[in-house]
Amino acid sequence: MSAIKFGTDGWRAVIAEDFTFSNVRLVAQAIAQYMEEAGLEKRGLVIGYDNRFLSERFAAAVAEVMAGNMIPAWLAVAATPTPVTAYAIRELEAGGAVMITASHNPPEYNGIKFIPAYAGPAVPEITEAIEKNIRLLKDPGAVRSLPLAAAREKGLVRDYDAKPKYLAHLRQLLDCRAVCRGNLKVVLDPMWGAGIGYVEELLRDACENLEIIHNYRDVLYGGFLPEPTAVALAELKEKVLAARADLGLALDGDADRFGVIDRDGSYITPNEVLYLLLHYLLEYRRWRGAVARTVATTHMLDRIAGDYGLPVVETPVGFKYIGQSLIHHHSILGGEESGGLSIQGHVPEKDGILALALIVEMVAARGKSLREYQAEVHTKFGRLVSVRLDLKCDPVQKEEILARLQEWSPERLDDWQVKERSTRDGVKLLLQDGSWVLVRASGTEPLFRVYAEAPDEEKLKRLQESARKVLGLEP
Repeated sequence: MSAIKFGTDGWRAVIAEDFTFSNVRLVAQAIAQYMEEAGLEKRGLVIGYDNRFLSERFAAAVAEVMAGNMIPAWLAVAATPTPVTAYAIRELEAGGAVMITASHNPPEYNGIKFIPAYAGPAVPEITEAIEKNIRLLKDPGAVRSLPLAAAREKGLVRDYDAKPKYLAHLRQLLDCRAVCRGNLKVVLDPMWGAGIGYVEELLRDACENLEIIHNYRDVLYGGFLPEPTAVALAELKEKVLAARADLGLALDGDADRFGVIDRDGSYITPNEVLYLLLHYLLEYRRWRGAVARTVATTHMLDRIAGDYGLPVVETPVGFKYIGQSLIHHHSILGGEESGGLSIQGHVPEKDGILALALIVEMVAARGKSLREYQAEVHTKFGRLVSVRLDLKCDPVQKEEILARLQEWSPERLDDWQVKERSTRDGVKLLLQDGSWVLVRASGTEPLFRVYAEAPDEEKLKRLQESARKVLGLEP
C-alpha cells in the first residue's frame, strides 16, 4: 500500500487499490484524533460527498468512525458540492468537515478532503498533523467505529441538507435584480457531478431559457475527466451555438471549479474570467480591498487592481493560501488560474457555483458578451495572454532538474532582460514589459509545469520554449 499523504487538495487514490474502506476509516480516525487534539470534537463534523462510485458509502464509514469517537456528525442527505459542505461548517458552527471527493481526477479515483473550522482548505500544518496521526495508527484495532444505525439512535449522526441555506446565502451576495433584468439564455453542464441542481435553482426564475446537459449521476463521468476544460466542453460549445445562447456554464466533479463558453462558442479561460470579474466588482459594484492571486495566475489582476490603488497579495499555488488571504488580508477576490475563485463575504473555499452566478450577473448587468467586455478591458489595460505547459519526466530526472532550477538565474531570457527572480513557489522570472515565466514541479506527479504570460502569442511561445530548453524535457 502507498503511504497516505495529503497533497495540494487532500488525499486521493484509486478506488479498491489504496482507496479502500479500511484506509478511509484509518484516515477518519486520524481526523477524529486531530479534532480532539485541537479541542474541536464537541463542535462536531460535517460530512459531504460527491457523485463518484461508493462516495455515499465512504461518507457513511467516516460518520461511523466519528460516532465511535463520540464526535457528533452531520451527514449529507445527497451528493453535495465541496463549497456547500464548507459553507455548512459556518452555518452549523462545526469543528470542520470531511468531503469525500477526488474533484476533477479520473473516475477510478476517490479522495478525502479535510476542511477546518474556518471553512477553507486545510493549511499544511493541519494536514501534517493528520498524516502524523495516520502513521501512528499502525494497529487497525485502534480505529473506533459505531454502526450507522446505532449512531443515529444515539443522536451522534444526523442527516443534513445544506442546500437551502447555501443558496439563500448566495442570493444575498448577488445582485439578483440585475440577473433577472438580463433575462439570459443559458446552457448548463454540471458534468454529472455534485453540482447538479444548484445553478439551475439559482437561475431558473431569472433566465429566459435554461438548457441543462449531463445533469444525472454517472460514476464514469461519460468516460471523461470531470474537469471543465476547453476540450471537455466541446458538447457545451455545440449546444451554446445551436441554441444561440448567451452563455455556456460548467462545473467540475465537486463543483469547486468552473468553465465558461461565451455566446460565440469561444472558451473563456479562468484567468480571463478572474480579471473580468475583478473589473466588474471594482467598477460597477464599487468594491474596494486587496486582491489575492497565486504565483501562477494572470498579472492582469495586478494591472486592474493597481489602477484602483489596491494591493495584490501573491501566494504559492494552492487555494489554501488564497483562502488565508481572504481571511487575514480581507481580500475582496481571490483566484487561481486552474479555476478557483471566492470573494469576501463568502467562505474562503473555491466555489464554482458562486463563480458562475457572478458571471451571469456580470453579463446581465453589462448587457455585453464576455468577449465584448474583454475588448473594453483590453483597450484600457492592454492585453496579456497566458498558457500552461505540462512536461513529464521520470523521478530521477525530476531531482536533477530541481537541483538545476535552484541555480537558474539568467540575466536575459531569449532577447529580453530579466527584471526580477522569485522563488516563492518554483522559479519565476519577470521581464521589463510585465511578461513572465514560471517553472514549478508538481507536488504529486513526476512532471514540471511551465506557466507563461506575455502581450502576444509569439512572445508567449518563445518564453515557454526558453524555459522548456532549460528543463531539457520534450512536450
